Amino acid sequence: MEINYVVGDATQPVGEGPKLIVHVCNDIGAWGADLSCTLEALARDGAALSRLAFWRGGKPFALGEVQFVQVANALWVANLIGQRGIRTIGGIPPVRYEAVRKGLRNIAAEAERLGGSVHLRASAVALPAASGK
Repeated sequence: MEINYVVGDATQPVGEGPKLIVHVCNDIGAWGADLSCTLEALARDGAALSRLAFWRGGKPFALGEVQFVQVANALWVANLIGQRGIRTIGGIPPVRYEAVRKGLRNIAAEAERLGGSVHLRASAVALPAASGK
């Protein structure tokens, strides 16, 4: 799989074919800041907007799970549950890298199934830097 780094707006992906926008979410349902507000604007109809909320039967998804919501023709939001809560507690930040990795593997598989591409804001899931290689 090839990775291309593009400077721009992740909510306005470029290229051909289906596009999946990765949205890293927390596991408590807190919503309404930063990227989530922009994604809400992408959901042009009420049904897509309501599906963006990742609650299932009143309970949140587990860490590492992904919900795919089609918000427009050939455009999906992939809600990846990659954070435990929203605050650093005891020096431990909310992001859970193993959950992000698991979710990204699922997103890659879905993109391959659709023949599409994955788009994300690098700062939203900044993984630890590789060792100088």
